[in-house]
Amino acid sequence: MLTPLPGFLQGLVMASLLIVNTVFWSVPLYMVFLLKLLTPSGSRPREALSRLASAIAQNWSVVNVLSSAVFQRIEWDVRISGELDPRRQYLVCSNHQTWNDIFVLMRAFGRRAPFFKFFLKQQLIWVPVLGLAWWGLDYPFMKRSTPDQIKKNPALKGRDLETTRRACDKFRNQPVLILNFLEGTRFTATKQANQRSPYRHLLRPKAGGFAFALEAMGDKLHSVLDVTIAYPDGAVGFWAFLSGRMRRVKVDIRPLQLPEGLLEGLIAGRYEEDVEFRKRFQFWIGQLWRDKDARIAQMLGLPAPVYANGAPGGIA
Repeated sequence: MLTPLPGFLQGLVMASLLIVNTVFWSVPLYMVFLLKLLTPSGSRPREALSRLASAIAQNWSVVNVLSSAVFQRIEWDVRISGELDPRRQYLVCSNHQTWNDIFVLMRAFGRRAPFFKFFLKQQLIWVPVLGLAWWGLDYPFMKRSTPDQIKKNPALKGRDLETTRRACDKFRNQPVLILNFLEGTRFTATKQANQRSPYRHLLRPKAGGFAFALEAMGDKLHSVLDVTIAYPDGAVGFWAFLSGRMRRVKVDIRPLQLPEGLLEGLIAGRYEEDVEFRKRFQFWIGQLWRDKDARIAQMLGLPAPVYANGAPGGIA
């Protein structure tokens, strides 16, 4: 890497490189999107164009990572258990602390896995340049409904889960890494207190979206991956990252083994219909989250969390 620049200047350089790189790759990407609009949905030519679009997006991410390697001094500790294959399909569950998590995942996976897709809030489709790119790359846009809205209009209940199903159906015949932040939002101490989260480093996980992604993709998935991200110096905002104030990052990626019969039950649609099965799945998610909470503590060099009882923590 080059000699570090003063923070503000480094931030300007990194922001400029990010903008130039985004605009550069947007030109061929939008050309592919135009061709996609002219091809029938579900056809082989359209699937081939979707793969090409993902390859272009992955080139964009690789250039971003290379720019960071030149201009930033970040100490990386990325540990991956097992082999990854860019031709396969993966479902990822991860904790979420900052927008920088996306860059961290770009750096951690690189070209070892397919370019990832993740669920976005509906409002983000209006982000200049990126909003259209996410739409063309088949990122699912979720329009969240509040409990009050659902109470007034019960038809809204389950809309997000149906969106999950439709999105995953588009990915069934192409390499993909579907990223799911189970907390549904970025971790903050305020959100943790408001939720009364039983976890020290995490918010309560939301099991429904993950269950429906597993249901939709289960028979096609090569592996389910558990990703844990920790920032030993604390999570920082995006400008702080660009300015070089993100110094150390630890990432743990490991295959996730589902309990016997759980995936088969999800594929059969039991999560919606079988209360006892749903409780079993949620209990497993709670245990998974408790293990992740302890792993984050270990990665940060802190004592393991102590819970009030032996049961896993709550599900949102």
